[in-house]
Amino acid sequence: MKFSVITLFPRIVEAFAAEGLLAQARERGLLALETVNPRQFTEDVHQTVDDRTFGGGDGMVMKVEPLARAVATLEPGTRVVVLSPQGRLWQQSEAAAWAKEGRPVAFVCGRYAGIDHRFTVKYADDEISIGDYVLNGGEVAACAIIESVARLIPGVLGNAVSAARDSFSERLLECPQFTRPREVEGMSVPAPLLSGHHAKINEFENSVALVRTALFRPDLLSAEAELQPAVKVVGALNDNELYALGLTREDLKELQ
Repeated sequence: MKFSVITLFPRIVEAFAAEGLLAQARERGLLALETVNPRQFTEDVHQTVDDRTFGGGDGMVMKVEPLARAVATLEPGTRVVVLSPQGRLWQQSEAAAWAKEGRPVAFVCGRYAGIDHRFTVKYADDEISIGDYVLNGGEVAACAIIESVARLIPGVLGNAVSAARDSFSERLLECPQFTRPREVEGMSVPAPLLSGHHAKINEFENSVALVRTALFRPDLLSAEAELQPAVKVVGALNDNELYALGLTREDLKELQ
Protein backbone atom coordinates (compact mmCIF):
# COMPACT_ATOMS: atom_id res chain seq x y z
CA MET A 1 0.00 0.00 0.00
CA LYS A 2 1.30 3.45 -0.87
CA PHE A 3 1.11 6.56 1.30
CA SER A 4 1.99 10.03 0.08
CA VAL A 5 2.30 13.03 2.40
CA ILE A 6 2.12 16.53 0.94
CA THR A 7 3.95 18.65 3.49
CA LEU A 8 6.18 21.66 3.92
CA PHE A 9 8.17 19.69 6.51
CA PRO A 10 8.94 16.30 4.94
CA ARG A 11 11.64 15.44 7.49
CA ILE A 12 9.01 15.10 10.22
CA VAL A 13 7.32 12.30 8.32
CA GLU A 14 10.49 10.72 6.98
CA ALA A 15 12.01 10.49 10.46
CA PHE A 16 8.84 8.90 11.81
CA ALA A 17 8.78 6.25 9.09
CA ALA A 18 12.50 5.48 9.38
CA GLU A 19 12.18 3.50 12.63
CA GLY A 20 10.43 0.43 13.99
CA LEU A 21 7.85 -1.69 12.23
CA LEU A 22 7.11 0.91 9.56
CA ALA A 23 10.75 0.96 8.47
CA GLN A 24 10.80 -2.84 8.38
CA ALA A 25 7.57 -2.94 6.37
CA ARG A 26 9.03 -0.51 3.84
CA GLU A 27 12.17 -2.58 3.51
CA ARG A 28 10.08 -5.70 2.87
CA GLY A 29 7.93 -3.95 0.29
CA LEU A 30 4.71 -4.19 2.30
CA LEU A 31 4.14 -0.45 2.11
CA ALA A 32 5.59 2.54 0.32
CA LEU A 33 5.81 6.11 1.62
CA GLU A 34 6.78 9.31 -0.16
CA THR A 35 6.77 12.96 0.83
CA VAL A 36 5.90 15.75 -1.59
CA ASN A 37 6.83 19.35 -0.80
CA PRO A 38 4.41 21.87 -2.37
CA ARG A 39 7.24 24.40 -2.59
CA GLN A 40 8.45 22.37 -5.57
CA PHE A 41 5.31 23.45 -7.44
CA THR A 42 5.55 27.23 -7.00
CA GLU A 43 6.45 29.64 -9.79
CA ASP A 44 8.22 32.48 -7.97
CA VAL A 45 11.76 32.80 -6.70
CA HIS A 46 10.60 32.77 -3.07
CA GLN A 47 8.62 29.52 -3.52
CA THR A 48 5.55 31.14 -2.00
CA VAL A 49 2.96 28.68 -0.72
CA ASP A 50 0.81 30.98 1.43
CA ASP A 51 -0.80 34.41 1.50
CA ARG A 52 -2.81 36.67 3.77
CA THR A 53 -6.33 35.61 4.67
CA PHE A 54 -9.35 37.41 3.29
CA GLY A 55 -11.52 38.90 6.00
CA GLY A 56 -8.63 40.13 8.13
CA GLY A 57 -8.01 37.02 10.21
CA ASP A 58 -4.66 36.28 11.79
CA GLY A 59 -2.08 34.04 10.17
CA MET A 60 -1.34 33.02 6.61
CA VAL A 61 -3.36 30.60 4.50
CA MET A 62 -1.87 27.93 2.20
CA LYS A 63 -2.61 28.63 -1.45
CA VAL A 64 -4.58 26.37 -3.76
CA GLU A 65 -2.24 26.30 -6.76
CA PRO A 66 0.91 24.63 -5.30
CA LEU A 67 -1.21 21.99 -3.54
CA ALA A 68 -3.24 21.32 -6.68
CA ARG A 69 -0.06 20.84 -8.73
CA ALA A 70 1.32 18.50 -6.06
CA VAL A 71 -1.86 16.42 -6.17
CA ALA A 72 -1.62 16.24 -9.97
CA THR A 73 1.63 14.25 -9.62
CA LEU A 74 0.00 11.48 -7.58
CA GLU A 75 -0.75 8.00 -8.85
CA PRO A 76 -4.20 7.83 -10.52
CA GLY A 77 -6.89 6.66 -8.11
CA THR A 78 -5.13 7.99 -5.01
CA ARG A 79 -7.48 8.96 -2.19
CA VAL A 80 -6.69 12.61 -1.32
CA VAL A 81 -7.25 13.45 2.34
CA VAL A 82 -6.99 16.88 3.93
CA LEU A 83 -6.08 16.71 7.61
CA SER A 84 -7.99 19.33 9.58
CA PRO A 85 -9.63 19.87 13.00
CA GLN A 86 -12.84 20.44 11.02
CA GLY A 87 -12.72 16.95 9.52
CA ARG A 88 -14.67 13.91 10.62
CA LEU A 89 -13.13 11.84 13.40
CA TRP A 90 -10.81 8.99 12.40
CA GLN A 91 -11.88 5.51 13.55
CA GLN A 92 -10.21 2.11 13.94
CA SER A 93 -12.86 0.54 11.70
CA GLU A 94 -11.76 2.81 8.85
CA ALA A 95 -8.12 1.89 9.39
CA ALA A 96 -9.11 -1.75 8.89
CA ALA A 97 -11.16 -0.92 5.78
CA TRP A 98 -8.32 1.07 4.20
CA ALA A 99 -5.78 -1.66 4.93
CA LYS A 100 -8.04 -4.24 3.31
CA GLU A 101 -8.76 -2.07 0.26
CA GLY A 102 -5.12 -1.14 -0.30
CA ARG A 103 -5.95 2.02 -2.27
CA PRO A 104 -3.13 4.61 -2.35
CA VAL A 105 -3.68 7.50 0.06
CA ALA A 106 -2.28 11.03 0.03
CA PHE A 107 -2.45 13.24 3.12
CA VAL A 108 -2.40 17.01 2.63
CA CYS A 109 -0.90 18.66 5.70
CA GLY A 110 -1.96 22.19 6.46
CA ARG A 111 0.23 24.73 8.23
CA TYR A 112 -0.11 28.33 9.43
CA ALA A 113 -3.81 29.30 9.60
CA GLY A 114 -4.84 26.37 7.40
CA ILE A 115 -5.57 25.61 3.75
CA ASP A 116 -7.67 27.67 1.35
CA HIS A 117 -10.93 25.74 1.57
CA ARG A 118 -11.40 25.83 -2.19
CA PHE A 119 -8.63 23.26 -2.44
CA THR A 120 -10.52 20.93 -0.10
CA VAL A 121 -13.76 21.40 -2.04
CA LYS A 122 -12.16 20.83 -5.45
CA TYR A 123 -9.41 18.30 -4.89
CA ALA A 124 -9.98 16.37 -1.64
CA ASP A 125 -11.88 13.10 -1.36
CA ASP A 126 -12.09 13.40 2.40
CA GLU A 127 -11.34 15.67 5.35
CA ILE A 128 -10.25 13.91 8.54
CA SER A 129 -9.39 14.86 12.12
CA ILE A 130 -7.65 12.68 14.71
CA GLY A 131 -9.28 14.43 17.65
CA ASP A 132 -10.89 17.53 19.05
CA TYR A 133 -7.70 19.54 19.45
CA VAL A 134 -5.45 21.66 17.25
CA LEU A 135 -1.88 20.87 16.15
CA ASN A 136 0.69 23.09 14.45
CA GLY A 137 0.22 21.11 11.25
CA GLY A 138 -1.10 17.91 9.76
CA GLU A 139 2.14 15.92 9.83
CA VAL A 140 1.57 14.31 13.24
CA ALA A 141 -1.97 13.40 12.21
CA ALA A 142 -0.71 11.89 8.96
CA CYS A 143 1.82 9.78 10.85
CA ALA A 144 -0.85 8.60 13.29
CA ILE A 145 -3.24 7.52 10.54
CA ILE A 146 -0.49 5.89 8.49
CA GLU A 147 0.57 3.79 11.47
CA SER A 148 -3.00 2.85 12.36
CA VAL A 149 -3.55 1.56 8.81
CA ALA A 150 -0.11 0.07 8.17
CA ARG A 151 -0.13 -2.18 11.23
CA LEU A 152 -3.29 -3.84 9.87
CA ILE A 153 -1.68 -4.69 6.53
CA PRO A 154 -0.98 -8.45 6.51
CA GLY A 155 2.63 -9.16 7.42
CA VAL A 156 3.45 -5.81 9.04
CA LEU A 157 2.93 -7.09 12.59
CA GLY A 158 4.72 -10.23 13.66
CA ASN A 159 1.49 -11.69 15.02
CA ALA A 160 -1.77 -11.00 13.18
CA VAL A 161 -3.73 -11.75 16.36
CA SER A 162 -2.18 -8.66 17.97
CA ALA A 163 -4.12 -6.29 15.73
CA ALA A 164 -7.34 -8.27 16.07
CA ARG A 165 -7.22 -7.82 19.86
CA ASP A 166 -6.41 -4.12 19.88
CA SER A 167 -8.63 -1.63 21.65
CA PHE A 168 -11.53 -0.49 19.44
CA SER A 169 -11.16 -3.41 17.02
CA GLU A 170 -14.34 -4.91 18.47
CA ARG A 171 -15.59 -1.66 20.05
CA LEU A 172 -14.04 -2.68 23.37
CA LEU A 173 -11.00 -1.44 25.24
CA GLU A 174 -8.30 -4.10 25.28
CA CYS A 175 -7.68 -6.10 28.44
CA PRO A 176 -4.48 -4.84 30.16
CA GLN A 177 -1.30 -6.83 29.58
CA PHE A 178 1.21 -8.08 32.17
CA THR A 179 4.65 -9.64 32.33
CA ARG A 180 7.03 -10.94 35.01
CA PRO A 181 7.32 -10.66 37.98
CA ARG A 182 3.91 -11.87 39.12
CA GLU A 183 3.69 -9.22 41.83
CA VAL A 184 4.88 -5.59 41.75
CA GLU A 185 4.34 -3.22 44.67
CA GLY A 186 1.27 -5.02 45.94
CA MET A 187 -0.27 -5.52 42.51
CA SER A 188 -0.70 -9.14 41.46
CA VAL A 189 -1.17 -10.49 37.96
CA PRO A 190 -4.79 -11.78 37.85
CA ALA A 191 -4.81 -15.52 38.51
CA PRO A 192 -6.92 -16.45 35.44
CA LEU A 193 -4.08 -15.25 33.20
CA LEU A 194 -1.75 -17.76 34.87
CA SER A 195 -4.05 -20.76 34.44
CA GLY A 196 -2.74 -21.92 31.06
CA HIS A 197 -6.35 -22.66 30.08
CA HIS A 198 -6.81 -20.72 26.84
CA ALA A 199 -10.63 -20.74 26.87
CA LYS A 200 -10.74 -19.44 30.45
CA ILE A 201 -8.11 -16.82 29.68
CA ASN A 202 -10.09 -15.67 26.67
CA GLU A 203 -13.30 -15.48 28.74
CA PHE A 204 -11.51 -13.51 31.45
CA GLU A 205 -9.91 -11.05 29.03
CA ASN A 206 -13.25 -10.45 27.30
CA SER A 207 -14.90 -9.85 30.67
CA VAL A 208 -12.24 -7.35 31.72
CA ALA A 209 -12.50 -5.60 28.36
CA LEU A 210 -16.26 -5.29 28.73
CA VAL A 211 -16.03 -3.98 32.31
CA ARG A 212 -13.32 -1.43 31.52
CA THR A 213 -15.19 -0.23 28.45
CA ALA A 214 -18.39 0.19 30.45
CA LEU A 215 -16.51 2.25 33.03
CA PHE A 216 -14.16 4.31 30.88
CA ARG A 217 -15.76 4.44 27.41
CA PRO A 218 -19.46 3.61 27.78
CA ASP A 219 -20.11 5.38 24.49
CA LEU A 220 -18.57 2.38 22.70
CA LEU A 221 -21.04 -0.15 24.10
CA SER A 222 -24.31 -1.14 22.49
CA ALA A 223 -27.53 -1.02 24.52
CA GLU A 224 -27.69 -4.82 24.33
CA ALA A 225 -24.34 -5.41 26.04
CA GLU A 226 -24.63 -7.93 28.89
CA LEU A 227 -22.52 -6.60 31.74
CA GLN A 228 -23.45 -8.72 34.72
CA PRO A 229 -21.69 -11.97 33.69
CA ALA A 230 -18.52 -9.94 33.06
CA VAL A 231 -18.86 -8.10 36.39
CA LYS A 232 -19.19 -11.46 38.15
CA VAL A 233 -16.02 -12.83 36.52
CA VAL A 234 -14.00 -9.75 37.38
CA GLY A 235 -15.51 -9.51 40.85
CA ALA A 236 -14.08 -12.94 41.71
CA LEU A 237 -10.56 -11.44 41.75
CA ASN A 238 -8.90 -10.42 44.99
CA ASP A 239 -8.24 -6.74 45.71
CA ASN A 240 -4.59 -6.86 44.64
CA GLU A 241 -5.59 -8.34 41.29
CA LEU A 242 -8.29 -5.71 40.80
CA TYR A 243 -5.76 -3.02 41.67
CA ALA A 244 -3.44 -4.32 38.96
CA LEU A 245 -6.29 -3.88 36.46
CA GLY A 246 -6.86 -0.31 37.62
CA LEU A 247 -10.24 -1.29 39.10
CA THR A 248 -11.87 -1.21 42.54
CA ARG A 249 -14.88 -2.85 44.21
CA GLU A 250 -16.61 0.53 43.98
CA ASP A 251 -16.15 0.49 40.22
CA LEU A 252 -17.86 -2.87 39.97
CA LYS A 253 -20.73 -1.71 42.19
CA GLU A 254 -21.41 1.10 39.70
CA LEU A 255 -22.13 -1.51 37.04
CA GLN A 256 -24.45 -3.69 39.13
